[in-house]
Amino acid sequence: MSSRIFSQSCRIFAGISTSNLFSSKVSRVLPYTSATSVKFYCSRGFNSKPLGDQKTEFFTYMKSEMRAGRENKFDNSSSGDYGGGSRGYGGGDRGNSRYGSSRGYGPSGGFGRSYNNEGGINRRDNFVSGAPAQLRDVDWSRHQLQPIEKNFYKECSAVKNREQYEIDEWITSNQVTLQGKNIPKPVFEFKEVPIGEPILDLLCKNYQKPTVIQSISWPIAMSGRDIISIARTGSGKTLGFILPAINHIAHQPKRGHGDGPSVLVLLPTRELAQQVLEVSRDYCDAMNLRMCCLFGGTARGVQARDLQRGVDIVVATPGRLIDFLATDTTNLRRCSFLVLDEADRMLDMGFEPQIRKIVGQIRPDRQTMMFSATWPKEVRNLASDFQKDPAFLNVGSLELSANHNITQHIEIVDEHEKQARMLQLLDGILKTSEPKTIIFVETKRKADEITRNMRREGWPAMCIHGDKGQSERDWVMRQFKEGKTPILLATDVAARGLGKF
Repeated sequence: MSSRIFSQSCRIFAGISTSNLFSSKVSRVLPYTSATSVKFYCSRGFNSKPLGDQKTEFFTYMKSEMRAGRENKFDNSSSGDYGGGSRGYGGGDRGNSRYGSSRGYGPSGGFGRSYNNEGGINRRDNFVSGAPAQLRDVDWSRHQLQPIEKNFYKECSAVKNREQYEIDEWITSNQVTLQGKNIPKPVFEFKEVPIGEPILDLLCKNYQKPTVIQSISWPIAMSGRDIISIARTGSGKTLGFILPAINHIAHQPKRGHGDGPSVLVLLPTRELAQQVLEVSRDYCDAMNLRMCCLFGGTARGVQARDLQRGVDIVVATPGRLIDFLATDTTNLRRCSFLVLDEADRMLDMGFEPQIRKIVGQIRPDRQTMMFSATWPKEVRNLASDFQKDPAFLNVGSLELSANHNITQHIEIVDEHEKQARMLQLLDGILKTSEPKTIIFVETKRKADEITRNMRREGWPAMCIHGDKGQSERDWVMRQFKEGKTPILLATDVAARGLGKF
């Protein structure tokens, strides 16, 4: 694959080759932006027939989905039920009739879904203001904690008998840096991991062998050790912490109704939260574990009901989690396994006070795994405060550098030639076997403008940016993933969730 980069002010035009940005390959990435931040730009397909407005197409899709939902509900309704099943006029029973339940009018409980997604009337929380709730500190010295089991790793004979020179060669060839005492040997095959058969079957079905991060982090984490891992996107870090988390849960007391999670995964954005949920869901289902995803920008009621039923794993952004903790919708008293994913990014976004507040709610003898793309002083301080005798793992250099899996091509063109050169490239991309393309632009206005112009000329393009609702952004990304809309224009908001697709 190959792709190109544009820079408007410096007139830099470069191309990038990337292996597997999505589950189906993206062939071109081109930026249409200023030179101060190198971004990407891509496209596919050309059709002389003008296409309609993106917003109109999205509304048409939503109407068809709502119509299909109503028809489905009508088809499934039983005699005496208005609305199908047990929901009727509200979702609960009142004698033998089906109205006036705790759900009220709307999908999220209470009356509707709460105002502005953050405040309003909710089923259990009554009036929930949009103001940040206060989270009470926990004095753990006053609590008598039951011991938790963390070390349940059993080294198989194949790993035990592996020669040290073989391990050293593997570490050198993969540019691995390991620091710490009594670090277990890495695993090279899935069958060497002491994990349940359902999980093992899924791993063998979906992948050929563990990634470098997984090979090293699984034995360490299953030994109950804290870990600091410098891990980049595409390293397999999600399974690197989810599988040890699942194993950890299996060795803890059973969850009761309404109990808080045993495992908390804290991360910076809702896109990353959805991505972790997507990767982890099948493995949790295989072990009959409940997983809940908490993030802002969506209705609070649905997430609250998931928590109130009891969950094993919570994947959350800091703000929404603090909201639920402060209103006693859930608690972290059972939590004994903590993951901080993209710790450096959470600090960059100003989440350090919230992170410290949340971690203060978790028992101090927990196990903590921290993942970060970089290793600045701020992240080191966080690790020092939150972890005990951690193992340090890094693959590659600790310095920031370009991805070696990407080939960049730079072309210098005059400003007035840029548009023509871009279209020339797009026309060539159309003829390739991998035509899927992304265009990153500097502003939301530019994204909308270029999308409109391209659709008028028949290019199947759509755009996403911060002014688009989450449902529309998810729909556009699905269209792109499935190849129905092979041209995607986006501001940097898309960079937060591309891995999800």
